Amino acid sequence: MSNMDLALKDMMSIDGAVGAAVVDYNSGMALGMLGSSKALDLQVAAAGNTEVMRAKMRTMEQLNLNDSIEDILITLSGQYHIIRPVTGRKSQGLFLYLALDRGRSNLAMARHQLKGIETDLEV
Repeated sequence: MSNMDLALKDMMSIDGAVGAAVVDYNSGMALGMLGSSKALDLQVAAAGNTEVMRAKMRTMEQLNLNDSIEDILITLSGQYHIIRPVTGRKSQGLFLYLALDRGRSNLAMARHQLKGIETDLEV
């Protein structure tokens, strides 16, 4: 099993996970996806969240913020969507995307677990 497959499997093992992807934000393409919901199109989510990631990076640059993004949280009435940039040297330009069922997840624990998965990922 590849490192990415393992990361996706670990992401989907987080309580409440309904979809996970590893995305290249330069191209907007998902390099890997795993999901349990037919209602969540991970290809569309990858492309759309690429725009969110790019917009935040542009804004930080325009504000001259010398900081890095830990994660971006989008809160919906029934779901949480977490975007986490991958910081490893070999995985620059990628982000992890995780969609969670809000009623079945623990946001703090999910963020903690996602941080560990991101740290171990090498693509």
